Amino acid sequence: MTTLGIIGAGNIGSQVARAAVANGYDVVIANSRGPETLADLVAELGPRARAATAEEAGAAGDVVVVTVPLKAYRDIPVEPLAGKIVIDTNNYYWERDGRIAAIDEGRATVSGLLQEHLPTSRVVKGFNHIMAKDITTDGAPAGTPGRRALATSSDHDDAVAFVTELYDRFGFDTVNVGPLAESWRVERDQPAYVVPQTRDELVANLARAERLAA
Repeated sequence: MTTLGIIGAGNIGSQVARAAVANGYDVVIANSRGPETLADLVAELGPRARAATAEEAGAAGDVVVVTVPLKAYRDIPVEPLAGKIVIDTNNYYWERDGRIAAIDEGRATVSGLLQEHLPTSRVVKGFNHIMAKDITTDGAPAGTPGRRALATSSDHDDAVAFVTELYDRFGFDTVNVGPLAESWRVERDQPAYVVPQTRDELVANLARAERLAA
């Protein structure tokens, strides 16, 4: 079974880890404070999970989830993630991250910045527009009426395919936004952001998105 390396053990990272373990994935998880601070989480997750440094989690993961504040994205180790699919959950909160002119002016996207930082990885957007608590509670079997949908975006088809499978295992339909240049459509303050929606509703919300400079 695939091992997920998870860099970031906050609300989203911890919930992705719980959902991953529940669906048979192995997890190697890291935070900025050291593996010893993750003892309680790893004990909860059970034998499929272990704590590590960011470098170790990146190296151990067949696929790596980056879920850190955007202001820290340049701290993500590059070499251990080389050649791998990297799922980016990040969002831009200027109140926390400071102003990033390239995003404010519509010249860059959140996940596009991570792709620039990780030029030898295949970055794909995932889990950025769902409340953390909903990751383990809102899933439903495929074909369930009203099944919630989540968006993804990447310049790499295999990365989109992986996230589509992961979403399905977690209980969500998928809508592919397209390349990372279009991933702003599912970012903060857009109609699709953190609202429960079906596949058709998500498609409609993505179409309603408007990119406005700050």
